[in-house]
Amino acid sequence: MKREIIKIDDDLCNGCGLCIPNCHEGALQIIDGKVRLVSELMCDGLGACVGHCPEGAITIEEREAAPYDEVLTISEMISKGKNTVIAHLKHLKDYNQHEFLKQGVNWLMENKSSVPFSVEEVIHEVHHHKGGSHSSKPAEAPSNGGSACGCPGAQAIDLTAVVDAPGAEKTQGDVSSALSQWPVQMHLINPAAPNFQGSDLLLAADCVAFAAGNFHAEYLKGKTLAIACPKLDHGKEIYVEKLRRLIDESKVNTITVMLMEVPCCSSLLQFVQAAQAQTSRKVPVKLMVISIRGEKLSEEWV
Repeated sequence: MKREIIKIDDDLCNGCGLCIPNCHEGALQIIDGKVRLVSELMCDGLGACVGHCPEGAITIEEREAAPYDEVLTISEMISKGKNTVIAHLKHLKDYNQHEFLKQGVNWLMENKSSVPFSVEEVIHEVHHHKGGSHSSKPAEAPSNGGSACGCPGAQAIDLTAVVDAPGAEKTQGDVSSALSQWPVQMHLINPAAPNFQGSDLLLAADCVAFAAGNFHAEYLKGKTLAIACPKLDHGKEIYVEKLRRLIDESKVNTITVMLMEVPCCSSLLQFVQAAQAQTSRKVPVKLMVISIRGEKLSEEWV
C-alpha cells in the first residue's frame, strides 16, 4: 500500500523545533540537533507540521508504507544513530505497542554485530523507561538532549475500566457516556489496539453524534467507535487500509456505518466496501441514515 508520510531533509533542518508542537501524533523529536520522525506508526501523513518549518525542510511524499513494518522501520533507523533508536522504542512503549516493541528489540539482538552502537545500552534504557497507557503525560525526554513530544490526544486508552466500574460512570448531567476507547478519529486510531479485537465497530460521520441526541445510549453502547468526515477529511485512502486491518487483523464482528442524510456523507459506506474488496474475510455491514434533526431515517444490512 502506498500512503502519504512526511519526509525531513537533514540538510535543510536547523533543529529549531517549531514543527514539533504541531505534530499532533507525537511522531517528531529533536535528536542530536535535528528533527527526526521517530515513529512512522504515529505519522498520519496529513502534514500539520509542514507549514511550521521556516526552512522548508518538511515535505509530504507518497511511498510504500503498509502495513506498518517495525523490522523495516528500525533497520532503516539505525543510520540515524543510537539516540533516535532509543527515542523510537520509547515511543512504542509509551503507546503500548508491545508487539512492535518486541519485534524491534529482537531485530536489534539478532543484528547487534552489525549495529554501530551498544544494543545492550539501548535495551537497558528502554527497559527502564516508564511508559504505558495509564500515563497522561507526553513521553519523557530522552537523555542526551532529546526533546519530548507525545500527544496524549492520540494515545490509545481503554475506557471500559472506568465506564464499567461500580459507581464510576462518566456522566454529564444524567446522560452516561458509552465511549469505550480513545482516540476515535480515523486518522488517529490504531487498528491493532486491543479494544478493537473482536468488537462491533461503529463507523460514524462526524456530525451524527451532534444530530442524534440519543447517540450514546442507543447507538454507541457496546461498540467501539471510529469517526470521519467523508467530505472534508484528507488522506482518505488511509481509511480504507485501516478498515481492512480492522476486518482482517482485529477481526471485528460487525460494522455499523452511520451517515447523515446529506449527499456528501454517502462515501463513508464506500470506504467500507473498498476495504471489504481487499479483505480475506467478510463481516456484516449495517447502514443507518440520520436526519439533520436526529431522527433515524433508515436502517438496513447491506
